[in-house]
Amino acid sequence: MQTIIAFFRLIRLQNLIIIAVTQYLMRYAIIESLLANIYVSDEGGVLHLPVLELQLTHFQFLSLVLSTVFLTAAGYVINDYFDTKTDLLNRPEKVVVGKVIPRRWAMFIHITLNVLGIGFGFYVSYALNMAYLVIVFLMVTGLLWFYSTTYKRQFLIGNLLVALLTALVPFMVVLFELPPVVQTYGDIISLYQVQLNHIILWVGGFSFFAFMTTLIRELLKDMEDFEGDRAYGRRSLPVVLGLRSSKLVAQVLVILTLASLVSVYFLYLKDTLTLIYILMGLIFPLIYIVLKISKSQSQEEYHLVSSLSKLVMLIGLGYSILARFIIVNQMSF
Repeated sequence: MQTIIAFFRLIRLQNLIIIAVTQYLMRYAIIESLLANIYVSDEGGVLHLPVLELQLTHFQFLSLVLSTVFLTAAGYVINDYFDTKTDLLNRPEKVVVGKVIPRRWAMFIHITLNVLGIGFGFYVSYALNMAYLVIVFLMVTGLLWFYSTTYKRQFLIGNLLVALLTALVPFMVVLFELPPVVQTYGDIISLYQVQLNHIILWVGGFSFFAFMTTLIRELLKDMEDFEGDRAYGRRSLPVVLGLRSSKLVAQVLVILTLASLVSVYFLYLKDTLTLIYILMGLIFPLIYIVLKISKSQSQEEYHLVSSLSKLVMLIGLGYSILARFIIVNQMSF
């Protein structure tokens, strides 16, 4: 039983669930509802085109999700494999590799998860006649390996890489869903000059928010791990610039995220439900995070702010459910 619990901790089961939920929400809450609510100009006025539908089968989409989940889990395993010494100093109570799960078994788990992830990625790419997208899965595998072995120890590169890979999670859905739609409904799209850019913008908005909140959280985690990173010669932002400067950078990123939310609301959304949601769920918590960063001094305080930033990310993801309601009931394109 202890080994099973340790395995779930090693692969970050709760994060994997969040990844799967994210991709399903992007598919059904955003992309499907946008496709079903496309309006075009016609001689008789405005015409509703309810014919556009998702083209991936349930198993094909499940394969995409499983590929993302397995590759991410493999990344967590190899990261813990190479981080054992630092983690023993920063958070010894959470170390699994070498204590509960032997190092050779951790490497075996990493390889197995990668094989499964790439295998499902190959399947869905070839099933959709988009074999070129196989490179995405191979690229992710390589980046996660080099992140754990090299990039994590370099100034800012590791933080940016993790943020980019997190942003890729929701965008993978539109990357695989839109081309088959365009191929299937090409004649209708051409005849009515249907624009699908708004779908990319919607999903891209979630990806951008995931990027910013992940980058903020990565910097906060580096502040939390400051002592261990300094002891082992890592060039994290707090080690290179100091904690005070790192706090300022994190606060600037939070303020930029706030500015982005406000801009998107006033430029594109403007409905009352969205205003209430982003005020209560995103803007007020982000303002609190800005203030809390200034006052944080201990490892426990940095961990708290880091956890709050993750909660804000989840609340941002939850907006997709409200967005579906708004798209279906209030919006037309």
